[in-house]
Amino acid sequence: MTRKLSHVDARGEASMVDVSAKPIMRREAVARGEIRLARKTIRLIEANQVAKGNVLATARIAGIQAAKRCGELIPLCHPLPITHAEVTFEIPKTRDRIVITASAKIAAQTGIEMEALTAVSAAALTIYDMCKAVDKKMRIGNIRLVSKTKERVAG
Repeated sequence: MTRKLSHVDARGEASMVDVSAKPIMRREAVARGEIRLARKTIRLIEANQVAKGNVLATARIAGIQAAKRCGELIPLCHPLPITHAEVTFEIPKTRDRIVITASAKIAAQTGIEMEALTAVSAAALTIYDMCKAVDKKMRIGNIRLVSKTKERVAG
């Protein structure tokens, strides 16, 4: 069975999916990614000694802001009034990376996974931007959707 791409019309042109007939559902998506850094850079971040300021606080705000503006950044995404966005960071025992997790929630006719993925991406890019003067070998990667759920809204 071949699945039809939902963002391509009958002529093969890119188009926005019409979700107007879909029911409103409570939806949540979680995405994760990482940025690999030198241990020295992680120590600077933890000590709040990066010249540009508090790296993780700034990256958290950037991720939340990006989730809220995803429809402006990704051409065929629906602009969504998200009800919650969260970005968290974890430094594993290996101390060679920062793992970024973002979640987004909404009650809507379409999913919210692009918002969670965009939040992770923007947070990683913000860490990169703030640390590029001290770490020339940072690598962003492994950005992926971890989960997405939906449930009917009672009514």
